[in-house]
Amino acid sequence: TNRAEFRKLCLQETQRVEKDYSENVFKKLGHSYDWNLLYQTISPEAQKVAQTSFLRLIKKGNCYRAEEPVIWCPYHETALAQAEVEDLARETKLNYVDFDVAGSHERVTIATTRPEFLPACVGIFVNPHDKKNSKLIGKELVVPLFKHKVKVMKDEKVDKDFGTGIVMVCTFGDNTDIEWWKKHKLSLRKLLTKDGKLNELAGKHKGMKIAEAKEAIIEDLKKEGRLKKQEKLEQTVGSCWRCNTPVEYIVTKQWFIKTLKYKKDLIKRAKEVLWKPEFMRKRFENWTENLAWDWIISRQRFYGVPIPVWYCKQCNEIILPSEKELPLDPMEHKRKCPKCKQDAKPDEDVFDTWMTSSNSPEVASRWLENPELYKKIAPMSLRPQSHDIIRTWAFYTILKSHLLFNRVPWRDVMIGTFVLDPLGKGMHKSKGNAVWADELIEKYNVDAFRYWVGSASLGSDLPFKEQELVAGSRFLTKLWNASNFVFSVLKDYKNTKPKKLEGIDEWMMQKLQETTEKVRKLYENYNIAEARKNTENFFWHDFCDNYLEIVKNRVYNEKGQKKESAQYVLYQTLLAILKMMAPITCFITEELYQDYFKKFEKEKSIHISYWPEIKIKHDKKTEEAGDLFIEILQKVRQEKTKKQKSMKAEIILTIDKKDEYKLREMLQDLKAVTNAREIKEGKFKVDFI
Repeated sequence: TNRAEFRKLCLQETQRVEKDYSENVFKKLGHSYDWNLLYQTISPEAQKVAQTSFLRLIKKGNCYRAEEPVIWCPYHETALAQAEVEDLARETKLNYVDFDVAGSHERVTIATTRPEFLPACVGIFVNPHDKKNSKLIGKELVVPLFKHKVKVMKDEKVDKDFGTGIVMVCTFGDNTDIEWWKKHKLSLRKLLTKDGKLNELAGKHKGMKIAEAKEAIIEDLKKEGRLKKQEKLEQTVGSCWRCNTPVEYIVTKQWFIKTLKYKKDLIKRAKEVLWKPEFMRKRFENWTENLAWDWIISRQRFYGVPIPVWYCKQCNEIILPSEKELPLDPMEHKRKCPKCKQDAKPDEDVFDTWMTSSNSPEVASRWLENPELYKKIAPMSLRPQSHDIIRTWAFYTILKSHLLFNRVPWRDVMIGTFVLDPLGKGMHKSKGNAVWADELIEKYNVDAFRYWVGSASLGSDLPFKEQELVAGSRFLTKLWNASNFVFSVLKDYKNTKPKKLEGIDEWMMQKLQETTEKVRKLYENYNIAEARKNTENFFWHDFCDNYLEIVKNRVYNEKGQKKESAQYVLYQTLLAILKMMAPITCFITEELYQDYFKKFEKEKSIHISYWPEIKIKHDKKTEEAGDLFIEILQKVRQEKTKKQKSMKAEIILTIDKKDEYKLREMLQDLKAVTNAREIKEGKFKVDFI
């Protein structure tokens, strides 16, 4: 199978999986998207966007090809970007190796963790302020086993206290080797092959894997009496994020996007974006400030978006297509060099995955297919993503947007969370601590699952707690029962606002107004957990525990103004509660909306309805009276509980004269809800009849 056929197979499989996920996962979980904007990162449209961005960055002078040391995965045999390298902690040995001083019988000991790189030694450095070793500056040392001579030079960055205070620079054992190699313009001794083996420079060790060669060279050093000692050393090295293989550094020709020169600009761009939570921006800044490489965008892989370039076989001229030809695979199209008219060879590399994903706003909003649509949408409003890919998806998207469009790609970025097991550890199938959404949904339901997810705080990982799903099921049952009670007492409701609200009804509307405003602001700031918490508290306590009990008498036994006032508030409050919970428990709120509210409201779905606007003038006296009402009600309930009486037990209630005056418009409701035969003036007291 050639690359083109393989991409077609992958695209077919992607479309199959996409259909399965959209139908059986995303829609089942209540995700809501514009399904017309679905795309695949290997589709012709996505390839065209990635390749077009590549050509335009070349024209702008921000994309170049160079032969220089790059981060390399010897397992996958491809270059890597800095963002694809993860820390790997391991134990190694610090080997103290004797070098001969050329032209004398003197020996010098150098400590190294990578004796296998002795064949590639090109420089030896000491700190000029090191009295013990500075005398070596200018002399030559003979590399053990491999016998080539290397000059001793000075560099103030040498740590006098590590090892013997003498540093061996090889091409290339680590990133520091590269820095000093460039700084001191040292020679290049290429030691590693692309599959992580030593080449002919290693003599009899040619063809050995790195680990194998290390052991063999150590044994040879022992035989020659040049290994003075070994010390255990804890170290952290870079590893490939896909396979955990320690990375190496080899010299190859690769394509790069200029990144280092724009570090300050990118930090400024990040400040133009609203980060939620705000502290995640610091992660972006820290990553940007510590970048040491331009972005390597070429990969030596079979699958991916092809790099649309040819190279003249004779003069090495780089030949680019026109944008009109895109998307294309250069391996399927022949080209001749415009200068020497010779045949050109196609680039066989593909783009880094992020080369396409960094243009996801452009792909999704149809940058090249529908420029008018793109102008309306760009920059997008929100990027939701997890914190582990700030250094990749967020960083590269901001970089590409800055270089291509001189602006940010979106106004807000919302950094989500990871789900951990109850002990706070990452879930892995191999560890047996993973929980599966489909199993939880089967046991509870989708809304209970979403209720639990709604407890996540941005920027903080979420430990799995099954009791949250139990609490979610409880909440859903209560919401269903409370709603059906309200619907039962609204059967004769005319959906009209009464001329005057009863006192406690006016207080309830003020509480509702306060809650909806607070929850709206929380959602707008992506504080979903607090939005859920505030809505839930209002529903359980203000609405169910108190208001529903208070107005039962009126909706059952009154007629006219007093009943209509209660019905109006019940209607408005329940509808607002459903709207506040709709982003979290999307299915039950939609069903309850369809069951009753749709016939009165304009919108066909609660999910496209307007946020509740509660228009009521705030009155301080009403607020104080309502709060006092609830305070007295709670005291009465406490007394009944204390005396082990039913909440329906009849009482004579005594309250302070001032309180009675404050509650003058609410006394009838207070009598009804407390089942008080009489309300007297005096010191608070509950007498049972």
